[in-house]
This record gives sequence, C-alpha cells and structure tokens, in this order.
Amino acid sequence: MFEDNLRILLVEDHPFQLRATQCLLESYGFTQLTPAASAEGAIQHMFRAARPFDILLCDQCLPDLPGLELIEYASHRGMIRQAILLSSLTPVELDELKHLANEHRLPLLGCLAKPLKQSEFLNLLTLTSL
Repeated sequence: MFEDNLRILLVEDHPFQLRATQCLLESYGFTQLTPAASAEGAIQHMFRAARPFDILLCDQCLPDLPGLELIEYASHRGMIRQAILLSSLTPVELDELKHLANEHRLPLLGCLAKPLKQSEFLNLLTLTSL
C-alpha cells in the first residue's frame, strides 16, 4: 500500500489531539508525517518543503486561520495535492464545508469527525490518484 510513501502535513492546534492523531496515523503505517500546531506553522513547513505534501490533514477550527482557508491558500500555491478536514463540527456543518470546497474547486477529499478512524481515513484515500 502507499502508507510509507504518502507525505502528510497534520495541522491541529490542541497539543493532545495533535499527538494523539499523529500516533494513530503512525500506528496505521504512515511514517512521513509533519505535525504543525497552527496554520502559520503549517505554511512555514509548506514553504520549506522540496515538493508538495500529498495530504493536508487539518482541523477546521484553527485559531489563526480556518482549515478550509488554509486548504485554499495551500492548493492555489501548489503546496498540497489533496486535503482532508478533521473536525468535531456537526454533520450539517461538515456538509456545508464540502459544498464550499466544491464551489471553489478545492482538492478536498472529505471531512472526518474526530477522533480519526482508520477505515474512514483509508476510504477517503482511495478516492485520490496519489
């Protein structure tokens, strides 16, 4: 499978959630993880990266920039290939975000509820051409 080669930028402002999600992804076999505690930190990682991240996995409710806006910023600059929002928002709110992403032609694979579940995450990854 593609776990070992997939480069994931993980953005979560709560330290416990960031570490827990990172540990979960590692237990699923993903080893090329770059954690960031803010949108600003994520942007710095993207500018330093030699090539675009395969997946931007980010919280929607970041204090410095909403996740969808981070996806828009990064995708318009060619810094990411695909994105997934990870959030504790309601299903209705997540559907609205997906609709906005489609309207703006953003590379959003989908929205997942916290905590991250392996089967849901892997199902979204099968939608990509990575």
